[in-house]
Amino acid sequence: MTKSIYILLPFLLYILQLSGQDTGDILIKNGTVITITDGVLPHTDVLIRNGKITKIGQDLKENNVRIIDASDQYVMPGIIDAHSHIGIENVNEASDPNTANVNVGDAIDPFTITIYRALAGGVTTSHAMHGSANAIGGQCQTIKHRWGVTDPQEMKMSGAPRTIKFALGENPMRVHGEGRHIVPRTRMGVEQIFREAFAKARDYTAKWDKYNNNPSGALEPPQYDLKMETMADILNGEIIIHCHSYRADEILMLMNVLEDFGVDKICFQHVNEGFKVAPELAAFGARASVFADWWAYKFEVYYSTAYNATILTRNGVITSINSDSRELIRHLYHEAAKTQRYGDLTDNEALRLITLNPAIQLGIEDRVGSIEVGKEGDIAIFNKHPLSIYAVPQMTIVDGIVRFDIHDADDMRIDIDPEEKISTFIEESSDHTSGDRCLQDVYQYFSDHK
Repeated sequence: MTKSIYILLPFLLYILQLSGQDTGDILIKNGTVITITDGVLPHTDVLIRNGKITKIGQDLKENNVRIIDASDQYVMPGIIDAHSHIGIENVNEASDPNTANVNVGDAIDPFTITIYRALAGGVTTSHAMHGSANAIGGQCQTIKHRWGVTDPQEMKMSGAPRTIKFALGENPMRVHGEGRHIVPRTRMGVEQIFREAFAKARDYTAKWDKYNNNPSGALEPPQYDLKMETMADILNGEIIIHCHSYRADEILMLMNVLEDFGVDKICFQHVNEGFKVAPELAAFGARASVFADWWAYKFEVYYSTAYNATILTRNGVITSINSDSRELIRHLYHEAAKTQRYGDLTDNEALRLITLNPAIQLGIEDRVGSIEVGKEGDIAIFNKHPLSIYAVPQMTIVDGIVRFDIHDADDMRIDIDPEEKISTFIEESSDHTSGDRCLQDVYQYFSDHK
């Protein structure tokens, strides 16, 4: 089988996926519209036709559409989470330091209740990521929260750029060096995993180029290797790296490696010490997806600051705030608001951290992240300003279809016993046999320091 078949396959899948996605028609009336790119528009209507925003203005009239009265409410772009693990069950293919051949998109579960709960927090798009066990992990999947569909393919955001998970520091060292006594055992070893993989991919590409450029057919085709194909696509700029990171020295190390191999598409995840190297990140063109105020849950992330997002933003780094949590994803708007307490970001700057900026990091900013004519009809409606502590999401719309309504049937939500849920949450999060294990030591830390 020649390489050209593999080049055409993603395009064919894209056409098939595009034809199967439902869209809707909605007219949102008289809301305070937070556009992100064109200011705040009071008493404004937003028309969505066939899943796309077609008109923004006052006193719009339209037939054969569902009308939503947003008077005294706030209408904003659907929230985007650039670091999530929802929609997948086991997030780590931890069998090798390089598992670039696996893909989260092959195992999306549309029935995961956390998707509905994310919608209840105004989140319309997530980046479902491989875990951080490997220096080079699997490919990730950008998903739309189309709660109610049964086909996993319909959860995928068709045409979204490909992404892959990398990881620095203790996670790959622990899983492979300490757990299996193989490279990488040290931070030096982590670097060499990257360099070796890129070097092999460069040689692999050269062999295929030589074969494809030989019209005589005298050469045997090289052996096809999906792992090397993926690494080659990173080198070619077709895949965006999203890298689990904490320490400034390792962040600089990876940028040096990428520069050596001509790779410039990267978003550092967590990046708790990003404030130390903010100018360097900006100069490289790297992006940063951070926690609002999580740190000190293990030794390598002992040092950070709640001003991290602001410092990165002020230095010109395109920054987002993510959840990395099926619970935190429900109130990312609160997490964004923390940047006004720590750094005094404006309303628009704070909301960009959970809308347009993560869209840019995922390469989907021409489709979502702001309320503009031509963009997809992904909308969150709040009863108060989204940065207010009193704000409660009322309705979440994806592709012009209401996927969450606070007035949904009662059986969609259950009464919660806080004490029971907290103990269950800690018990589940302390289970080190599954999940990302990124925060594996946090509960032990608190147990030891009561």
